[in-house]
Amino acid sequence: MDNGQAFDSTKVFVETDLDASKDTAFGTATAEYGLGKAEEYQKYKHLAGSGPFMAVAEMEIVTNGKMQKTVIHSLRPVEAARAPAVGGKNGVA
Repeated sequence: MDNGQAFDSTKVFVETDLDASKDTAFGTATAEYGLGKAEEYQKYKHLAGSGPFMAVAEMEIVTNGKMQKTVIHSLRPVEAARAPAVGGKNGVA
């Protein structure tokens, strides 16, 4: 960083559903999670130009006795389902 302080972390921004249980909210928000050291970013760098991506996350809720937080241990990107070809066997006319 500019101030000479090094950093060694990766952040993940996850689209998360809002709590609709009280019928006062709907939609999504983005929540920030840590994902290990800076080298973890290299696993996902190739996806940067394609925008947001879907992934399966291995997560854990941990506490220090006073506060709890969610920790992401790993991400496994998944391919989005592709639309059927127009006019093909399962296509739309």
